[in-house]
Amino acid sequence: MRPGGLLIAALMATAFFLTGDAPARTEPAAVRGSGDLGIVIERSSGSLLIVDTTQRQIISRVEGMGDLSHASAVFSPDSRYAFVFGRDGGLTKVDLLTSKIAGRVIQAGNSIGGAISDDGTLIAVANYEPGGVKVFDATTLAELAVIPATWTGGQSKVIGLEDAPGRTFVFSLWDAGQTWIADLSNPANPVITKFTDIGKQPYDALITGNGRFYVAGLFGEDGLTMIDLWQDTPKPARILDGYGRGRAPLPVYKMPHLESWAVAGDRLVLPAIGRNELLWADLRGFAEITRTPVYGQPVFAVARPDGRHVWVNFAPPNNDTIQVVDSQTGKIVKELKPGPAVLHMEFTPRGHEVWVSVRDRNVVQVYDTRTFDLKAELPAVNPSGIFFSSRAHQVGL
Repeated sequence: MRPGGLLIAALMATAFFLTGDAPARTEPAAVRGSGDLGIVIERSSGSLLIVDTTQRQIISRVEGMGDLSHASAVFSPDSRYAFVFGRDGGLTKVDLLTSKIAGRVIQAGNSIGGAISDDGTLIAVANYEPGGVKVFDATTLAELAVIPATWTGGQSKVIGLEDAPGRTFVFSLWDAGQTWIADLSNPANPVITKFTDIGKQPYDALITGNGRFYVAGLFGEDGLTMIDLWQDTPKPARILDGYGRGRAPLPVYKMPHLESWAVAGDRLVLPAIGRNELLWADLRGFAEITRTPVYGQPVFAVARPDGRHVWVNFAPPNNDTIQVVDSQTGKIVKELKPGPAVLHMEFTPRGHEVWVSVRDRNVVQVYDTRTFDLKAELPAVNPSGIFFSSRAHQVGL
């Protein structure tokens, strides 16, 4: 402050005091962070709940989301916005801080999920009908690119869409048995690398948390296909080939899901199609390590963030149960019975708690992952997917 500045400031303060013209004092606006927020999909009512994971409470409900029967979500880098992919082809941008829809487009007739680019600027959506991938500006939801999934049989359904480093997306074609890598460095001119004959009917995929390995599960045959994206010239390789060893598979009542959170330490854990088993593979060479017989056909095998335990839920008629498996021994250490139709599990960022949707009881349950105690139970209308904003900082989620 210049010489005399203190005296002038003192005189001004005295004048305000004497005249009553001092600026009015106002309370600061209510503020909150977004790092402990999340959403719970209410699949039958086209709505979602915004939840606070610290307080274990519901903040608000957002309606008008369309068909959420197979909905998933990704988050903006600042964890403020959720981008929700609806089964009706709707892409909806939800502001978690204002509890309002910030944008919505119907981009296809039937979609099955999507991803956000590593820089947070692009949203890619995988479509069943008419097939292919569409790419949108994350701020405005303006359409930037259309990638038809064209092959010799026509248009293919697209599944297993994952984000990879460098504004790149990787996805698989159910009908064609192919995996494509799309470089969207310039959305006006996508560069596509195609791998054919990866296997029959790839149904879902995961990408490891370091963005290196893309693994596609195969519904039409016993095995999976892995692509090492770090290679200068990536090539698909079969892993866990023939894991059924000629045994007739059980009827599949619900398709299993693969996610990058099924990486536990130096092991990859996967649900076996048509088997009441988990398959464990070494991440260094993808050789089979062991198998875990489980209560039913696994749908989600979700690793706690530290990788110590894997929580597993099951297809009907065994979908009232969760089993917790030790990732080092492959042994079941706990069995829980939350109720009918356990659909999804989501860990808090450091894994101290897990949120579980129990659709047919219309509740979301919160468990302590160390003691397995039930900590809270929140009402929800036919809840399914649970997604926390911490996903914004993870590859492939």
